[in-house]
Amino acid sequence: MGRQVGWLIRDGCGLACGVLTWVLVAYAWFVVGVIMLWPYMNAWYGRLNGVLLAAVSCLALASHLRTMLTNPGAVPLGNATPAYIESLRLQPGQVVYKCAKCSSIKPERAHHCSICKRCIRKMDHHCPWVNNCVGERNQKYFVLFTMYVALVSLHSLVLSGFHFAHCFNIQWNGASNVFGIVAHNFLEIERLKGEKPSWERRGSWEGMRAVFGGRPSLAWFSPLDGLFLLFSVRNFPLETHPTALYV
Repeated sequence: MGRQVGWLIRDGCGLACGVLTWVLVAYAWFVVGVIMLWPYMNAWYGRLNGVLLAAVSCLALASHLRTMLTNPGAVPLGNATPAYIESLRLQPGQVVYKCAKCSSIKPERAHHCSICKRCIRKMDHHCPWVNNCVGERNQKYFVLFTMYVALVSLHSLVLSGFHFAHCFNIQWNGASNVFGIVAHNFLEIERLKGEKPSWERRGSWEGMRAVFGGRPSLAWFSPLDGLFLLFSVRNFPLETHPTALYV
């Protein structure tokens, strides 16, 4: 774990997180692009958002690759030799620091990464999601990656909000019909069969009270209303029920 090949860190956790990042971006593109936008591809709304989503997703993945495959600024291994130190031509009193873990001269603001097994110039942190350290040479790509992922997430969130509002509007129209049937004392099967009412018609308010029971109260909105009464009735044998039917 932590060995570097052509600048690709061979870390199991980092490689898994890097693959998972691509899977999550691809899944987001599938959900938003295929499920939500595909039905509208014949309109400017679908085409514009589809192109925008694809472009930003590709930029995010390209930035991820550059962050993962770019040498973040690794200090050459084992360069803390007398010959190399002499070649630095240090001034009197000038001090250099040697890393005891990788035997390298540590420049200012360089830190040793226990996963990369190297000292990294201007190391910010080791990010498992890009399977690499974020340092002097790849910090730009990491910032671009986080920015494009944030834009993809924001774009997807806005589109999801519009999609939810559209679906809610459709479902609410259907729900309004249901409330209308309840208020006028109809049953859905009677409406579908087109039966003419032979029973006593009720006003809208009376129909609502008949369904929800009693006067308007918070109990109208509670699915637990009458639950205790239901359990208490079940404790009695069937023959004690005044409305029991015997066949």
